[in-house]
Amino acid sequence: MKILIVDDDQLICDGLKMIFESEVDLEVVGIGYNGEDAYNLCQIEKPDIILMDIRMPYVDGVKATYNIKRDFPQVKVILLTTFKDSEYIKAALKYGAEGYILKSQKADSIIKSLRAVGNGSVVFEKEIASMIPNLIYEKQSNKEDFNLTNREHDILELIGNGYSNKEISQELFISEGTVRNYITIILEKLNLRDRTQLAIFYIHHFE
Repeated sequence: MKILIVDDDQLICDGLKMIFESEVDLEVVGIGYNGEDAYNLCQIEKPDIILMDIRMPYVDGVKATYNIKRDFPQVKVILLTTFKDSEYIKAALKYGAEGYILKSQKADSIIKSLRAVGNGSVVFEKEIASMIPNLIYEKQSNKEDFNLTNREHDILELIGNGYSNKEISQELFISEGTVRNYITIILEKLNLRDRTQLAIFYIHHFE
């Protein structure tokens, strides 16, 4: 996987680069120090995943997420956060970031998050669920209240637990195409936009 690291702290960038380059499946294709750098490097390096700080000068991680998801929707974004920027986090979620991880996490945990997002999962802390502006519903635990079938609920649960489409297909013995079809139906039923919001919806309502 091609990784782009974006943080206004050069020591963090250099440290992460050194860690990632010791992994055979991770290639650091660039380092940026603000959201403008992130956007420009997307055009040049075409990364698979951007690991990006939220608070940065010139263009912050939220605005950068919006710009990148608008023009490079195939690029996945994981934001680095301290959970002190709730409004930033809510906005970035709205713009489609796939992950939120703490800067205090150990190196192997960050690498695990990169691989999970690269395989189609989303990675975030449960606290994020309460920060979603368009997922503010009264908590309900009965799946029938959302008009989901048993199979749809099973798929929603697996998404909520970080399974990729391939892993869901193996778990439920159905094709990946069928999984994608179910996800489309679930998104329509719940009036949600993407896989990230599905995962958060599950944690918010069923855990």
